[in-house]
Amino acid sequence: MSFSIPALYAIIDPAQTRGRSPVAVCEDLLSAGVRLIQYRDKRASPRELFRGSVELAKRVREAQGVFIVNDRADVALAASADGVHLGQNDLPVELARRILNPGKWIGCSTHHLAQVIEADRSSADYVAFGPIFPTGSKERPDPVVGLGGLRQAREATRKPLVAIGGITVENARATMEAGADAVAVISDLVGAEDVAARTREFLEALEKL
Repeated sequence: MSFSIPALYAIIDPAQTRGRSPVAVCEDLLSAGVRLIQYRDKRASPRELFRGSVELAKRVREAQGVFIVNDRADVALAASADGVHLGQNDLPVELARRILNPGKWIGCSTHHLAQVIEADRSSADYVAFGPIFPTGSKERPDPVVGLGGLRQAREATRKPLVAIGGITVENARATMEAGADAVAVISDLVGAEDVAARTREFLEALEKL
């Protein structure tokens, strides 16, 4: 799989979807033009995460998009996902690479420069960095790094850089201008009253760059 990361990286977290099913949210995202979706459910059992991932992977595949499972390389493999996104407490990138089939995407979350540099030296396909702004999507978020921190992260890696944490339609443009190749969005996207309409707003804002 050749690596080219879309500017909008949607993350479906059932805790942020106003009670709507991940499948319904996924269909709205895809219909509005999203082609990179991650499924994150910190509360699900491995079996529940697998079942949800299978359903979402099928829909994203039909739309010719890329589907990523959060945290669990084993679930990503079992669900035939396109890759896995790893946090600092998950498997190291190289071990996850041994689990997944060749050509799968691996992303790595980072929160300060030392982690960015380590991720840059790994075989990770992209590096996520944040939180850029205050965020309510994590129970215990890392310290906010701000746009200044993002600019420093941009200088520390040659890999595609995904900004995450508190990204909204209003600050997405400034985030990209600070060096991000993509913005990962959770609550301001999947938590919107009209997910498809909000998605189109994001895509329009990002297309103007």
